[in-house]
Amino acid sequence: MELSEGWRAVAADDELRRSYQAGEYDDAHWEPVTVPGHWRSNPAFADFDGPVLARCRFAAPAPEPGRRAWLTFEGLFYQGDVWFDGSYLGDTEGYFAPHTFEVTDAMRLRSDHAVAVEVTCSPERNPGAKRNLTGAFQAGHYADPHGNPGGIWRPVRVTETGPVRIAGLRALCRSADAERAVVALRATLDSDDARTVRVRTELGGTDHELDQPLAAGPNTVEWTVTVERPDLWWPRAVGDAILHDLRVAVAVPPDPASHDADPAAPDAGGFVPSDERRLRTGLRSVRMRRWVLSVNGERLFLKGADLGPAQLALGEATPEQVRADVGHAVAAGLDLVRLHGHVGRPETYDAADEAGLLVWQDMPLRGPYARAVRRQAAAQAHALVELLGHHPSVAVWCGHDEPVPLPADRSALLGQQLPSWNRTILDATVKRALERADGTRPVVAHSGVLPHPPQLDGTDAHLYAGWHWGDERQLAGLARAVPRVVRFVSEFGAQSVPSDAGLADAMGADRWPDLDWEVLADRYGMERERFERYVPPSGHQTFASWVEATQRYQATLVRRQVETLRRLKYRPTAGFAVAVLADARPAVSQALLDHWRRPKPGYDALVEACRPVIVVADRLPAVVSPGEALALDVHVVSDLRRPVAHGRVEARLSWPGGEHRWRYAGEIAPDAVTWIKTLQLVTPDEGPLVLDLALHLPRGEVVRNRYEAAVAPARAGDGPTRDR
Repeated sequence: MELSEGWRAVAADDELRRSYQAGEYDDAHWEPVTVPGHWRSNPAFADFDGPVLARCRFAAPAPEPGRRAWLTFEGLFYQGDVWFDGSYLGDTEGYFAPHTFEVTDAMRLRSDHAVAVEVTCSPERNPGAKRNLTGAFQAGHYADPHGNPGGIWRPVRVTETGPVRIAGLRALCRSADAERAVVALRATLDSDDARTVRVRTELGGTDHELDQPLAAGPNTVEWTVTVERPDLWWPRAVGDAILHDLRVAVAVPPDPASHDADPAAPDAGGFVPSDERRLRTGLRSVRMRRWVLSVNGERLFLKGADLGPAQLALGEATPEQVRADVGHAVAAGLDLVRLHGHVGRPETYDAADEAGLLVWQDMPLRGPYARAVRRQAAAQAHALVELLGHHPSVAVWCGHDEPVPLPADRSALLGQQLPSWNRTILDATVKRALERADGTRPVVAHSGVLPHPPQLDGTDAHLYAGWHWGDERQLAGLARAVPRVVRFVSEFGAQSVPSDAGLADAMGADRWPDLDWEVLADRYGMERERFERYVPPSGHQTFASWVEATQRYQATLVRRQVETLRRLKYRPTAGFAVAVLADARPAVSQALLDHWRRPKPGYDALVEACRPVIVVADRLPAVVSPGEALALDVHVVSDLRRPVAHGRVEARLSWPGGEHRWRYAGEIAPDAVTWIKTLQLVTPDEGPLVLDLALHLPRGEVVRNRYEAAVAPARAGDGPTRDR
């Protein structure tokens, strides 16, 4: 029974807390609310930060003898205290983990019932010592600084089982190849008495049975199932994403006085079903070495994007919206989405499984946290593995996003080098918890940590060249100078202003250039100082012209930096994730799709840069001088698993009044970067200088690229330039 009707709520106060939980309490004057949902979506609580008291009345028959009843909250955002018919059941913490309480005795006492819960999601007043493990919802560029995600955001259910309930089930594919796959299972079986049960597992055409003695209360049972000659799950770039149904059922011996007993057939009818769980999973193995991910022994260069919440009111996002975000990633040619600083709706992982799209899964930890959260963070790490461990798409766990803020300039680099409680203590705790819960996947302790003593190692990098620092062309030079920092780049990009009439009105576009800059920064996340540096509003006569320029700059940065990282494939770059795929709210942000999922030019640039095969050249400088000697290396980058036998590259370098042409034909290596030619030239007297590249593939497909440079005017007295 899903409890989705009849919920009412009111703002909490001390007087109500003493009486609201009673079953007979009259809540008729309370505000009706939607469950699943978030309290701020109701006009009565639109500006309220909680706590909120919520109640629901329902009628249900008593469980039959030998049956047990359970109340489950699949998601409370963020903390809760739960009552049933006036009796306190317990508290909850953690927005993504389900919480279940037994209500058997209360259900037998009466047929009319009342669930009461106090829901709290306190605002984070101190961003340097947060206490809620809500990640992207209350920190970072996705969050609304004036919002609150609190509420009963997932369904509430009353269910029945037999005397033994499967209280928890963890399914992890330990190993998989063409010969066999081994799946490790761990179940928590809650029994109302000591007994022996039969646990039956069905997976991939394989049946497995286990007779297990149980004590009264929770019991942990572990076992493995081996599937011979399995159909493997593959990422979309390599093969088919084949999924299997996993069913785990627990059965108990019948009560001797019951008509269910059948002594003539003890094996076939000697056990009575008590509970079962069904999951959808895939058989595959995942390894990471030097940041290069391998699935079933096949290495992959990961082209990815950071994916934030579908909406900040996550409970109100529809399955179609959530699946559409996965579809946008697939349409862009990506292999991976990073669930950035949050745990998404279940449909996200189902869609990724089906599409063969890999998932880098963050814990909901972003920025600095208070010391009090350490134990809760470890507990939620275990809950995360139990919730998502069976999904074959989930390839990497990450404990903490930016535990130390990124340095704004060189003077702040010291803060990244010194030990800190978040990076050194909290993240080590979370990493150990993830590794203990799941030894089958790589675990990254934290994201966005630069190399630091004593190992000078660091993790994946957040490199905002051309936005947080420097020029967007400097990424290639940084990679040459410090190769370690581009092993995996999990954030890069630039903000752009979306083409949204409603947002334009909110900005005051009709008063251009006198926009309400403070509101833009506070409400919509605009980083004005960086716009002033890279796309200054003062250089544009109209608001529309400036918006177009911000989008064009973002698109150029995304395409060229993706091409740079792809050209460094495996030497040393193992992959990337651009920030970010889509907006969770109306915002000025790095997103390539706005909150309506309308693509900006940056999304189209990502599509072009992520084609399976691309042709690239050394970047022309923004401005070249007449007579300057240039040498440009041309490469073809292929993610295909087979060689291209008859590829042909054509290069045309043109300027007003002249051109050079080059041609190359030959084999393009699979899953590699193939050097084609070094183009040597002397810069002409006039520009622009344009390099056009065309890669002709055997089936008629043509992949193109273009680079441009301005030619600086010759200075008086420079004399004639050489013949070209």
